[in-house]
Amino acid sequence: MARRGDGIYQRGKTWWLDFTHEEKRHYVRLGRNINRTVAGELARVKRAAILKGEAGIGGPKRADLSIEKAAELFLAWVDANKRPRTRRTYRQCIDRVKATFAGRQLSAISAFDLERYKRDRVDAGVTVMVNRELACLKTLYNRCREWGKYDGENPAARVRQLRESPGRIRFLEADEEEKLVGAAREPLRTMILVGIYAGLRLLSEALTLRWRDVHLKRGLLTVQAAYAKSGKTRTVNLNSILRTALEKHRERAPEGAELVFCQRDGSPYRSIRTTFQTACRTAGLKDVTPHVLRHTFASRLAMAGVDPRTIQELGGWSSLEMVERYTHLSPTHKADAVERIAQNFPTVFTTPAESRMMVMRKPAKRKDAPVAQVDRAAVS
Repeated sequence: MARRGDGIYQRGKTWWLDFTHEEKRHYVRLGRNINRTVAGELARVKRAAILKGEAGIGGPKRADLSIEKAAELFLAWVDANKRPRTRRTYRQCIDRVKATFAGRQLSAISAFDLERYKRDRVDAGVTVMVNRELACLKTLYNRCREWGKYDGENPAARVRQLRESPGRIRFLEADEEEKLVGAAREPLRTMILVGIYAGLRLLSEALTLRWRDVHLKRGLLTVQAAYAKSGKTRTVNLNSILRTALEKHRERAPEGAELVFCQRDGSPYRSIRTTFQTACRTAGLKDVTPHVLRHTFASRLAMAGVDPRTIQELGGWSSLEMVERYTHLSPTHKADAVERIAQNFPTVFTTPAESRMMVMRKPAKRKDAPVAQVDRAAVS
């Protein structure tokens, strides 16, 4: 039903109040299955309550701030509490949202506005990043409420995110590992082994690993909480392959170097993306990223019969659900498992052809003996 100038309208069987005051849009549900007269009375009450609150009548004025100011405060918090890679993602998401809702107060952004924003992003071909943007905006609202900068509701909490496909989990088979290690040069070769046999995230954990956290004699490697994604310190045991590789790498390390993987002058590596991609091309491998090494670590633990809780602790995953995503089995491992049935339980199809032929014979007809005739008269 079209509006008549009083800001109320009906959508389906529900009446709504929609009006703007001092560049703030107010969108209020009035009720369902009521007539226009009742909706008008409710609208006057709702409008008066909103105007009283904003004017400071009958109570303190509700805290509010612009999206630009909220983004400034939020990004300052992100810079102080998040890792560099996370900071870049947050800043990218906030910049996109801020450009869309520029000049608006936090209270003027409704769940309906965010649903329209989500639809526009999907129409533009963005299906995954829009979920990150909405999640980031939801966190922004929550932080502003905790800091006392905003007293309204969080509209992003009422917007359902798009369903994401889990995708295919890529991991290395034994022959692929051999090709990749053979194509890589040091120190990338040792980094690859750290990813496969210790499950470290190469960019955030391996490149920040220090020699004081590697105990070669005891065979232990510690990932400090400051560099772990879960924010918790974890210790991983070194197997013989990785311990030997790290011992040789220690002999080649620059004198006095603190970092396990560093340049000749001791300075840290900023990225290994180019060298890793070069090694993959040389080895003839496709769809392989540094994180595939971590997938391989979890998959091999599962195929070795390690329980999910232990895998979670070794890899530093925050939940068992994440472990279940990684602990899939390789196609060859599944095929070997199914083949064991044929080896341990032979059936008729594994016996010689002569013994498989079964002759179906009809049962012989039963020939009953003749029944003697009894003279009842004689018996009686």
